[in-house]
Amino acid sequence: MRSRSANAQPYEILRETIISAPTKSASPAPTLRGRLDGFFEITKRGTTWGTEVRGGVLTFVTMAYIVILNPLILGGTPDVAGHSLDGGQLAAVTALSAGFMTVLFGLVARLPFAFAAGLGINSFLAVNVVQILTWQEAMGLVVINGLIIVLLAATGLRRLIFNAVPQQLKTAITVGIGLFIAFIGFVDSGFVRSTNMSSPPVQLGEAGSIATVPTLIFLLALVIMGVLMARKVKGALLIGIVAATVVAIIVEAIAHVGPSMGGKNPAGWNLTVPQLPSSLVSLPDLSLVGHVDLFGSFGRIGALAAVMLIFTLVFTNFFDAMGSMTGLARSAGLANEDGTFPRLQSALIVEGVGAVVGGGTSSSSNTVFVESASGIGEGAKTGFASVVTGVLFLLAMFFTPLTQVVPLEVAAAALVVVGALMVMQIRYIDFSEFSSVLPVFLTIIVMPLTYSIANGIGVGFISWVLIRSLGGKAREISPLLWIVAAGFLIYFARGPIEAVLPH
Repeated sequence: MRSRSANAQPYEILRETIISAPTKSASPAPTLRGRLDGFFEITKRGTTWGTEVRGGVLTFVTMAYIVILNPLILGGTPDVAGHSLDGGQLAAVTALSAGFMTVLFGLVARLPFAFAAGLGINSFLAVNVVQILTWQEAMGLVVINGLIIVLLAATGLRRLIFNAVPQQLKTAITVGIGLFIAFIGFVDSGFVRSTNMSSPPVQLGEAGSIATVPTLIFLLALVIMGVLMARKVKGALLIGIVAATVVAIIVEAIAHVGPSMGGKNPAGWNLTVPQLPSSLVSLPDLSLVGHVDLFGSFGRIGALAAVMLIFTLVFTNFFDAMGSMTGLARSAGLANEDGTFPRLQSALIVEGVGAVVGGGTSSSSNTVFVESASGIGEGAKTGFASVVTGVLFLLAMFFTPLTQVVPLEVAAAALVVVGALMVMQIRYIDFSEFSSVLPVFLTIIVMPLTYSIANGIGVGFISWVLIRSLGGKAREISPLLWIVAAGFLIYFARGPIEAVLPH
């Protein structure tokens, strides 16, 4: 006879199995750090919080000069009515718009690109536009330009144009930007100077000499950064900037080199003298916010002339930003094989908003800065780096004296190093077919020689369409590229066109 306990065994086994089985519990709620990691894709993109912070700080240090330079460009020029913008107010709104746009871009597009007043457009406004318009009317045109760009991006047309650009040209844009920002670094440091002659147009240093103190500091910073980069030291560029700035402050305290004073003292510092400020805090004056006349230009110079100015602004803004973002995305390792990158549509829309914000604050159109490559060179890959940079710009409104501590010559060394990193992309260009080699070469070389990303892109597009089509490859060219190339022909001929328009 089987025992009772034996008969109960299956039940007991089942009961013990149920009791001892692990119960499924709800997964723990993600921490704030985890949610932020997922939002910015820190882990997914193979970076760290520390790297992003260092990258954001380095981008700010490299770009901080714009808070000083933009007021010098815009503030010293009277408009058609004889009114000038105040330099202190311009410094405040320059920092405000750069900070707001960089944070916005970091949160929406989540890419490590920083924004500030575009040097091409602010110079165009100061040299050309306000000779016939007031500053309020000129900034109104900038706002309209931004609204058009936002519309083009929101409808997808801007992305279609982006996708129509051949891969060879996209890579050439990256390489050209690398040469361009390296050339900016050489010029800002005084390593390369204008001769004020037709031939040769530039020379090495002052009268062929690089023995000035600021240029030697630039070379010291370049060597420090280069060695640290070669040894793969984390924070190489930031360490180089801090170390060279400390040396520059000490040297200035001993030698009293002083500012260049617009070239009157060619051995002086370009733009900022490295010295500890007497005061750290200053309250920003934001009176220029909203200082804009949206449609006044149409009444002053006529609709056709106003439309031509808007056309010029749109082309410059549109393709400068497209080229910069293409190059920066590749430099960060975020670009796909076709040159696109994450959240491209959002990035293009926010970039257009930068023009609206820049015009609305009278700081000029805000756009992506190629100096963002310095933070990317430090390892930044996410929008958190942009948030860091943007917050520092917002703080700079209150600490504008501190933005003048790092000399431009030291920041210039970082640009040269980053330029070298971007030029490395040239290995992805196919040089086996001349019908693509010449347009690629023209794209690369025209950017630094004309000091304009848009010019390089325009020459590249036009030459690509002409040479490829006449070489029997017309069917391979996107119709959109034909339209854009035709637009660039108008852009390059805008001088004669504007001359015949009624004023």
